[in-house]
Amino acid sequence: MLAACGVALVTVARKLRVAVLSTGDELIQPGGSLRPAGIYDANGAIVSAAITENGSQASFLGAYPDDEATLEAGMREALAAHDVLVLSGGTSKGAGDVSHRIVNRLGAPGIVAHGVALKPGKPLCLAVCDGKPVVVLPGFPTSAMFTFHDMIVPVLRRMAGLPPRTEAKVAAKVPLRIQSELGRTEFVMVSLVEGEQGLVAYPTGKGSGAITSFAQADGFVSIEALADNMPAGSEASVTLFTPHVRVPDLVVIGSNCTGLDLVVGILFRAGLTVRSIAVGSLGGLAAAKRGECDFAPIHLFDAKTQSYNAPFLSDGLELVQGWRRMQGIVYRPGDVRFQGTDPEEAVRAALADPNCMMVNRNQGSGTRILIDQLLGPARPDGYWNQPRSHNAVAAAVAQNRADWGVTIAPVARSAGLGFIALKEEHYDFALVSARKERPAVQAFLNALASPEFNEGIERMGFTRPG
Repeated sequence: MLAACGVALVTVARKLRVAVLSTGDELIQPGGSLRPAGIYDANGAIVSAAITENGSQASFLGAYPDDEATLEAGMREALAAHDVLVLSGGTSKGAGDVSHRIVNRLGAPGIVAHGVALKPGKPLCLAVCDGKPVVVLPGFPTSAMFTFHDMIVPVLRRMAGLPPRTEAKVAAKVPLRIQSELGRTEFVMVSLVEGEQGLVAYPTGKGSGAITSFAQADGFVSIEALADNMPAGSEASVTLFTPHVRVPDLVVIGSNCTGLDLVVGILFRAGLTVRSIAVGSLGGLAAAKRGECDFAPIHLFDAKTQSYNAPFLSDGLELVQGWRRMQGIVYRPGDVRFQGTDPEEAVRAALADPNCMMVNRNQGSGTRILIDQLLGPARPDGYWNQPRSHNAVAAAVAQNRADWGVTIAPVARSAGLGFIALKEEHYDFALVSARKERPAVQAFLNALASPEFNEGIERMGFTRPG
């Protein structure tokens, strides 16, 4: 059309050049060797990808240590050669956080906001230095992404001459009460499943560093600053991370187990999609009773009947046998508080040492019930650290973030941890009877009966019922 009108030259908006820097002495680039207390730099890749996705040109300049002179030189050089500077980390007000202290020296007017009423994302720092935006994102990846999309993307798109980002939203029911903090708008990641009366949004995890939850979520819901919770049964608007809802072929909600990955892998290779949400045995049973899943993995012991799982089923649910697994206390090899002890001695030693840190499991999980039976009324340091998976417990102990926890034998073995056996559990599945004839459910049952699964589950260290 321009040529037909005889127009040879027009004014256009070129792509913004955005410099990306990560900060922190602890950061190691992916592919490098992880030293003690080090973490891989996820933000460099995440922020750069988000900038590219929103029509700008990202230049990742690496991770800088928490040295004020070195970082200031890098920031000045980056800002001189780019239109926008985006950093992550160093925005809190601790002694080791230096990014925000440098910003005011880069040009006028400097910092315009330091701290926002968002969760996650409170430490965000926003500045303008001689006409160029400078952003210091929180160091935790989830905080960085929510603040980036909520506050930075609109600025980048407007500067680049692009229309506002179009976000797809769907309505869904939230089945569980979600606690929130008064005074800050909170973003909560959710996974979507098909319920009996429409979409259901399951919270997949909260916290600034919940990278895995972010990767597995379909979107998020917002809880307004003046609310201290979102009640169970609320109708919520879910902002999607992708343009379309991805309803899986099979939904599994309940207890976590590494053996479940083997079944899911067989189904994936058959072309089926599976959504697995770890909410614990009790949460899985509740979801099954509401018709929000196909299977609920459970391992619940009934003291009255001295049996597993079957006494907890209600009308509309039937038991599918899974496998047997050994639960136990894990610790780092050589720890004299645990080495060569039985479970009762190990717990007494842990409780007697005020410096002994535990790692717990999430409320509603069968493992949490077992831990509470071990501890009685005691609540040692680390009790409120409640990860949702066995692997997370093992990682916390192996990485010296905790001294002991409870997990399953195959996970302990793969992490190289000491193991004190507690009890063998029956890890079974509550099947929603009304869904039994669905093709994906039949595929799951066939996978459980397959030689591939039975051989694999035994290699992992589990046993199948005779």
